[in-house]
Amino acid sequence: MTDRRMKEAVRYLGYGRNTADERTRMMIKDAFSDVENASGPKSICRIFDIAQITDGRIMIGNISIESRSLSRNLKGCIKAVLFGATLGPGVDQLIRRTSLTDMSRAVIQQACAATLLEEFCDEKQTELGEELEKDGLYLRPRFSPGYGDFDIHYQKPLMQILDCAKTIGLTMTDSYMMTPSKSVTALIGISPVKERCPVAGCEACDKTDCGYRR
Repeated sequence: MTDRRMKEAVRYLGYGRNTADERTRMMIKDAFSDVENASGPKSICRIFDIAQITDGRIMIGNISIESRSLSRNLKGCIKAVLFGATLGPGVDQLIRRTSLTDMSRAVIQQACAATLLEEFCDEKQTELGEELEKDGLYLRPRFSPGYGDFDIHYQKPLMQILDCAKTIGLTMTDSYMMTPSKSVTALIGISPVKERCPVAGCEACDKTDCGYRR
């Protein structure tokens, strides 16, 4: 297991800058093994032109989005990737079963699943970015509904335009909760100008005055 994977899981568990004890670290390693065995990661993406960015309103495909924070993130972009990913229903089933007998282990599995989902999304974004760079285009960090003033209700049109239910088995409840729960949707800007934005996003960057920051 990589140090970065362990560090991310510890962060999700709420340790902050503190170091997890050896027993917890062993439980994390076991939980990663359980979650990896239960997961069936899938992703889907489509690229659309950005029709306009004016006064916090963006047109991407047939979706009209009002969000100043997203507009700021997409500044200078000419296209956008609509992206969806999931670890699959097996992870939810695993955590649900574990919670019946060992809630502490289930909490650690939750943290490991969140880490693996971000890792999977980063891998897919890196692959896409490498293809786009051949044409002189560059990706910005992912920006998901719920960030800033990018309202969570935009989850629905993003999933509809990606046909997530058919393509990756991802659906949504009336309260905008995704099923399977270890899933994500996002927009990723495409710009002809290369910015110093890490795939891992704003959490991995110490440039707090960046105009594209979430």
